[in-house]
Amino acid sequence: MNKISTLLQNLFNFFYPRLCVACQNTLFEKETHFCLHCLQNMPQTNYHTFEENPLNYIFMGRVPVEFVGSLLFYRKGNMVQSILQEIKYKNNKELGYYLGHLYGDQLAKTDLLTDVDFIIPIPLHPKKQKLRGYNQSEMIAQGLSSGLNKEYSIEFLIRKDFTETQTKKSRINRWENVKDVFEVQNEEGIRNKHLLVCDDVLTTGATMEAALSKLVAVEGVRVSVVTLAVVG
Repeated sequence: MNKISTLLQNLFNFFYPRLCVACQNTLFEKETHFCLHCLQNMPQTNYHTFEENPLNYIFMGRVPVEFVGSLLFYRKGNMVQSILQEIKYKNNKELGYYLGHLYGDQLAKTDLLTDVDFIIPIPLHPKKQKLRGYNQSEMIAQGLSSGLNKEYSIEFLIRKDFTETQTKKSRINRWENVKDVFEVQNEEGIRNKHLLVCDDVLTTGATMEAALSKLVAVEGVRVSVVTLAVVG
């Protein structure tokens, strides 16, 4: 029976080959999402290993943050652009979970986030989530939750306003576009907690700052941030 299953799987892969997300080459049997070459050559920041992590200064003077981390460097045209497009626009939820788990596993080997109580994904407006079918940040949060062995929750932070895309906006306009779109629910559940807020990519930080500012307004809340990618 196993031989028949293997034969059918091989036949399926022949007609519908699994391709590397980054380079589009055919994956070998034990490769998942990425070929070995692309996996080994991902532009990882490794900032979580730095004694002086430059990302910790991103929100300085804007909102108090314990730790800021990002798995990959995003540059226009590099493999990370393809990765983010797969996760955000091509329904590749499994890839978001996979990379979230990968990063969570790396972070778990440090003492940076040992006291985190909840992982909170940046929410989409219900209308946008219905159109897309899922929230990519929630997939990342699920992966982080698995890798870090920490609980994730979507009940504490909601997006109350539908906003237009941030892509072509300046830093000031991005902030004006999102500064009041988030709202905290069930404040009692997060009082005096350490929250790890996650998203797919960190650019100007406007969207993340808007979310963080609402969370830290709750008594005793401390926040940290991780994303799959950072522009740089």
